[in-house]
Amino acid sequence: MRGLGDASHSRKDEDELTKPQASWVFFPGRDGQPKGISDAGPYTVADNEESCTTLWSTYVGEAEKYDTALVQSWKADMEGMLIFSGLFSASLTAFIIESYKTLQPDPGDLTVAAISQLPRQLAATAAGESLPEQTLSAFQPAVTSLVCNSLWFISLALSLTCALLATLVEQWAREFLHKTDMRPSPTRRARIFSFLYFGLKRFRMHTVVNAIPFLLHSSLLLFFAGLVVFLIPVNRIIMYIMAGACFVFVVFYVVLTGLPVVYLDCPYHTPLSAPLWSLLLKIRGLFSRGRTADTTKTMTVRVLEKAMEEPDDRDQRMLQSN
Repeated sequence: MRGLGDASHSRKDEDELTKPQASWVFFPGRDGQPKGISDAGPYTVADNEESCTTLWSTYVGEAEKYDTALVQSWKADMEGMLIFSGLFSASLTAFIIESYKTLQPDPGDLTVAAISQLPRQLAATAAGESLPEQTLSAFQPAVTSLVCNSLWFISLALSLTCALLATLVEQWAREFLHKTDMRPSPTRRARIFSFLYFGLKRFRMHTVVNAIPFLLHSSLLLFFAGLVVFLIPVNRIIMYIMAGACFVFVVFYVVLTGLPVVYLDCPYHTPLSAPLWSLLLKIRGLFSRGRTADTTKTMTVRVLEKAMEEPDDRDQRMLQSN
């Protein structure tokens, strides 16, 4: 049976539960600082922030490790993209300088045509006759020239676009790290972390970062295709050799794309591996015939789940290998 002390304690607990607490929902003020909905005044540290300092300190420490590692990996990848796209664009420009000349008439051919008309013009003048004006036929570039230059100019545009996007991603990564480290309070830093991280997911920052290597790979593939077309009027033997090398490259790329889809522990992958995984899951869902098929799992999630399967056998092999 409860005593008076227990009843008094319960009443105090009810008062604490009904006591207005600081809101966890915030909106930005004019100065960009978070403000409580229930209080339009300056943001002050609430009682619950003081009591949860240890909890949020732990959260911030773990979140900071994950976010910092993620952003640093983005920056490292973008630096590699910038170097490769710069070297590739310079090499591609050298080819374009030579190939674009085939899109316009050669000035040397015009000079030769004019010189060839000079003897007849002199003979007609000596005989007192006049030659009719000969109009040059309109210049038509070869089909191979049009295809080659189209592929190479598109390739150059994609390469420069990759360089621009890589620069922007590096800037966004620096701003993300800077914003998450602007407040000393663990509670405020935790809220900033969660706010910015959900912003990354909402605007699909991961998709944008993964699309940059795909654009660069597409640019490289277009360059190889244009190189094969460029060699057609030059030398057929060299063209066949280059076409064979490009075919091997495409097959190798397709194999690297499909291996992580079939073997989840495969370390190789391309920017098309994750989209291929999603496409196969959707196709599997269409042909599941009423059976439940989870089409929302990403390849990374499935890899982590697979790593937890058969732990005893894997642990034993790991101990034996060491």
